[in-house]
Amino acid sequence: MKICVFGAGAIGGLMAAKLAAQREKGGDAEVTVIARGPHLAAMQAKGLVLRSEGQEITVPVRAVASAAEAGPQDYVVVTLKAHSLPGAAQQMQPLLGPETAIVSAVNGIPWWYFHQLAGPWQGRIVESVDPGGVVSRLLPPERAIGCIVYPAAEVPEPGVIEHSYGDRFTLGEPDGSRSARVNALSEALIAAGFKAPVRPRIRDEMWVKLWGNMAFNPISALTTATLDVLIADDGQRGIARAMMLEGQAVAEKLGIRFAIDVDKRIAGGAEVGAHKTSMLQDLERGRPMEIDALLGSVVELAELVDVPVPSSRTVLALVRARGRAAGCY
Repeated sequence: MKICVFGAGAIGGLMAAKLAAQREKGGDAEVTVIARGPHLAAMQAKGLVLRSEGQEITVPVRAVASAAEAGPQDYVVVTLKAHSLPGAAQQMQPLLGPETAIVSAVNGIPWWYFHQLAGPWQGRIVESVDPGGVVSRLLPPERAIGCIVYPAAEVPEPGVIEHSYGDRFTLGEPDGSRSARVNALSEALIAAGFKAPVRPRIRDEMWVKLWGNMAFNPISALTTATLDVLIADDGQRGIARAMMLEGQAVAEKLGIRFAIDVDKRIAGGAEVGAHKTSMLQDLERGRPMEIDALLGSVVELAELVDVPVPSSRTVLALVRARGRAAGCY
């Protein structure tokens, strides 16, 4: 089984390190990572270092700079941020053989969202994440396997992954089937030490994660508050809750079933503690923010199903302006 991690940053690096470690013990997953700059150089020179659960291991990985060097794969795990995908899709083409699956470990609404989703919008393009359908043309949705990412990790220095919490990657086919390819991937990830359940309704779980991200991320970018401060503040929590209820109304119009209520989801965010959201981290580091994947897409879908989302529209306009002013959007 050939698995390539395209964009082996923190999450991709975590997955690659554990799969490579399992390979050393006799596992059948042959791992390749595509990276660049000092991170690539460090992995090529000394392997990939993983710090997790109080332990540090170094594992050899095949690290290359381009898809052409990697060649065709059985699975391509995409851990890029959504706004990078239109530009990266062309670069990924040498990885794609006739049966290659693309594991979409990307936050927010994915480009394949309406693929094989029964109903009036089946096959529709989500412009916020797939402008003009460029991603769908280059990475056909029938290749996609959904993947919801729960671990938290960072790259404190080149070639090093520091894993702080979480070990679950929920998987699911867009059509809800339990295919041979998704089962095989689940088994490989479980063997590597992850939880990797296969869900028939992957979009339900996708929305539960997006539910918090669509509100907490942009609000934190506007106020610079960590998650604990944001949720403890009545004003910020109130705006977040209003946005989340709007998102729930949109999702339910699309057939989503929420297993928990909004207040339980907010409480779950509070348990994370003094955490800087990814959008706030990107703003502080001058990097492009995931505004469209996490919130712009929700507003786009609200228009599709004719649900008013005034709080979300307001925050979207403000965070886009904040991003433009900082050169991050």
